[in-house]
Amino acid sequence: MARAADSLGYEGVLLPTGRGCEDAWVTAAGLAAVTQRLKFLVAIRPGLVSPTLAYRMASTFDRQTRGRILVNVVTGGDVEEMHGDGLFLSHDERYAQTDEFLSIWRGLDHGETVDHTGDYYRVQVAAKYIDLYLTWGEPPQQVAEKIKRTRELAAAEGRELRFGIRLHVIVRDTNQEAHDDAEKLIQHITPEIAAQGQKALAKYDSDGQRRMLELQRGGREGLWLRPDLWAGVGQVRGGAGTAMVGDGATVASLIQDYAALGIDTFILSGYPHLEEAYHFAEHVFPRLSLKRLADQSRRGEVVANGAVSVSDRAHVSR
Repeated sequence: MARAADSLGYEGVLLPTGRGCEDAWVTAAGLAAVTQRLKFLVAIRPGLVSPTLAYRMASTFDRQTRGRILVNVVTGGDVEEMHGDGLFLSHDERYAQTDEFLSIWRGLDHGETVDHTGDYYRVQVAAKYIDLYLTWGEPPQQVAEKIKRTRELAAAEGRELRFGIRLHVIVRDTNQEAHDDAEKLIQHITPEIAAQGQKALAKYDSDGQRRMLELQRGGREGLWLRPDLWAGVGQVRGGAGTAMVGDGATVASLIQDYAALGIDTFILSGYPHLEEAYHFAEHVFPRLSLKRLADQSRRGEVVANGAVSVSDRAHVSR
């Protein structure tokens, strides 16, 4: 998968964290040796590793790979999973801990001598520290509202943010074929199985997961939030639960809609991952004028209060 993403022109891959995943750092280190340009978005949980150790790991990886490291900060949402890893903090305490984690990280990154003794305190972590705010795949209107709110929080801290979105993709030769394959993914999920899955996901201590679940309320037909955006993946899967569905032109158009809101980074996945990476590269890449989107953003033509600094490559996840 990493070799395919590297050769097809994707910018990077997401290495997730969680009990269903292999260790992100070890996996990234191994894959770096068999790829040339691919970057690795390594997910880390502040509650499971000290900020100084995590920073040393990141800076070492950065030097060894000549800049092929990105960091995804995950506060966590699955309470049972976090307890299994020895983390017993509440939702607000985890964000307060993340604040301290990132404060120390930023100090190290600026070359400061950090001597930190802190208590948990309530702040807007995303607005205060991060460079890029990542949302799960809500419909464009909801994403626009979230971007607006987050920009206001960042502005209060004297900062500007970039924005990304995490989505699945189902791209085929025709819209009908894409829709049919989407429905096939959940053809064996009965209402009883779906209810069990939703009940389990409702236990997550995560606002993002709650918002994903709200997209599932309309029954099987209601999973089509719009003709090109489908919430069926979230029936039994935690985290990102929506997919862009359609032919190349349809999916490219939706990507441009998100870009017009201020999204410049797209973290994508599909089922199976390898085949979908090829489908997407074949059908969608030729339809995206990434340089034009970036130029529009710099001229202020995109409906966004921040730069859509799209690179010459697209962004992909696992």
